[in-house]
Amino acid sequence: MNAKVWLIGAGPGDPELLTLKAVRALREADVVLIDDLVNPEVLEHCPAARVIGVGKRGGCRSTPQAFIQRLMLRYARQGRCVARLKGGDPCIFGRGGEEAAWLQAHGIEAELVNGITAGLAGATQCGISLTLRGVSRGVTLVTAHTQDDSPLNWQALAQSGTTLVVYMGVSKLVEIQQGLLEGGLPAQTPIAMIENASLPKQREQRCTLAQLTDAANRFRLNSPAILVIGEVAAHDAAALIQLSA
Repeated sequence: MNAKVWLIGAGPGDPELLTLKAVRALREADVVLIDDLVNPEVLEHCPAARVIGVGKRGGCRSTPQAFIQRLMLRYARQGRCVARLKGGDPCIFGRGGEEAAWLQAHGIEAELVNGITAGLAGATQCGISLTLRGVSRGVTLVTAHTQDDSPLNWQALAQSGTTLVVYMGVSKLVEIQQGLLEGGLPAQTPIAMIENASLPKQREQRCTLAQLTDAANRFRLNSPAILVIGEVAAHDAAALIQLSA
């Protein structure tokens, strides 16, 4: 078999959300590089593979990106099939595109396998439809952390008219709240805070933009978590059934 690296999205945590293509790729893998947020239960699909933890968590000790890339390259050049297993989707805040381009520049075939992203799965588990006729015609996915730590254009986000799904925002709640309020988003805009999306320990708290920081403190919101910001966060499964009737 020719050397290859699979860049696989393992989904948000529920092992049943793994795609059939991801399962096939894992079965082919000789070496699996696994991120911290990946549910270890998915490793049942690659029982004979060598598993190496390469965790990357904000605010925690993390495996350097350059080291991860060298590992992928080393094992691929040994003729092994490598699976880089990431939480969520590799191309949504997962560096999948960067890693694929780097591997290809070094002569290694790389294939991306999509996974369900936490923003979608977490919202669905809470009965929230990110787009909803008559309520929201679009959705914007954004990370609160930038590579150079530069501020986001909160005014543009506030005026986008779309549902906002904010990743990696637990440590940036004050900035998110202040930026969106100053950008013109109404203080009564509904928000859903969703922690550990799709897992049995998933928790949810609803509030408004004006209440965000206080509500998060009372709720003791921790990472990994996403924020769903917009009118859709005021709806639940029962309301969706009524709207579609």
